[in-house]
Amino acid sequence: MARPQRLDDLASIEARREVLRAELADLDTRAKAAEQAARDAGRSTLLEALDRVKIAAMSKHEARSIANAIGQYGGKVIAAQLSSLQAASAQPG
Repeated sequence: MARPQRLDDLASIEARREVLRAELADLDTRAKAAEQAARDAGRSTLLEALDRVKIAAMSKHEARSIANAIGQYGGKVIAAQLSSLQAASAQPG
């Protein structure tokens, strides 16, 4: 069984290093694209849900605040907070 060639000379080491740097750069680019896609994965679901309900007038500031809260805390946390808000408003007071 043949042994892999040892990379003892400087030129071979530098060449291998450049190949690895290129691979790492490619992986970094792909990871960034995947992170961006994951960060925006819920947009279509939210827009579909918004299309099915009537929404009263609101300012750009209010809309931006809602969107920022979803972006910062995630849909699950915002939905839980809205559910508790709805439950509190439904209780006779």
